[in-house]
Amino acid sequence: MCRIADTIEDEPTLDVSRKRDFLGRFAEVVQRQTASDSFAHELAGLLSEATNPGERDLAQNASSVIDFHKKLPIGQRKPIERCIEIMCNGMSEFVETGETGLPTMEHVERYCYYVAGVVGEMITDVLSDYSSAISEQRDELSQLSVRFGRGLQLVNILKDHREDRRRGVTWLPRRILNTRSRDSAEEFETSLERRIMHIVRVAQSDLEAAIRYVELIPVRERGVRAFLVITIGLAVLTLRRINSNPGFRRGDDVKISRRQVYATVATTPVAIRSNVALKWIFDRLKPGLVATSETL
Repeated sequence: MCRIADTIEDEPTLDVSRKRDFLGRFAEVVQRQTASDSFAHELAGLLSEATNPGERDLAQNASSVIDFHKKLPIGQRKPIERCIEIMCNGMSEFVETGETGLPTMEHVERYCYYVAGVVGEMITDVLSDYSSAISEQRDELSQLSVRFGRGLQLVNILKDHREDRRRGVTWLPRRILNTRSRDSAEEFETSLERRIMHIVRVAQSDLEAAIRYVELIPVRERGVRAFLVITIGLAVLTLRRINSNPGFRRGDDVKISRRQVYATVATTPVAIRSNVALKWIFDRLKPGLVATSETL
């Protein structure tokens, strides 16, 4: 369901007005669970070849997805509906973003909340409904959930920024905080590479919070822990490559290999057995960040 919203946001042939209309209608369809057939048919008919076949197929079958959603327990259904409503409203706020990017890092973090942080909140609520043991950790999990989602999204923003720019949009900030200034509120425009390295540092801090999130999940919930750890592991490996090559020209330059993907999956059963093992592996995978003049 989140991917359907993302498909609307990314479709290049839809203008700003059309995107806002479809995002609003999708949130309403999910909330009211009505008129899903007409929504799916109209959306699918407007998607171009720029949207991949899997996403076009998903849009065409959106009504089936929504029908399945109706059958979920209310404790899972409501968090998903809240997530979709916040996501669609937030995406509508940012649909005019172009190739000049977002004004400041604060705007980037706000965007990341709408498209990923709210997903972290939703997953926390769904897992808490599923497991009473996880529910006991709900308050602490909730405090980390937004950063978990934001960390993953920041890695995606970095990895895809060249391709995004070619299609006329970028989610990088034009300015970052000047930590050398006596006025902590002062921001300045700086080079692309320095902006990338600033985001790398924020993303790494958020992924450390994501590891703490997993540590709160009971060890006996191996399936849940594995699902979360694989996601974090792939993000950390990608961030490591970006950190070593911040001036990369193509997304493929920082794409992790199949061997690394297989190794991550193979290592996961070991990593999830204990929090000590999880932290040990993460500390060895995370980037060895190089200081710039803005962080000295």
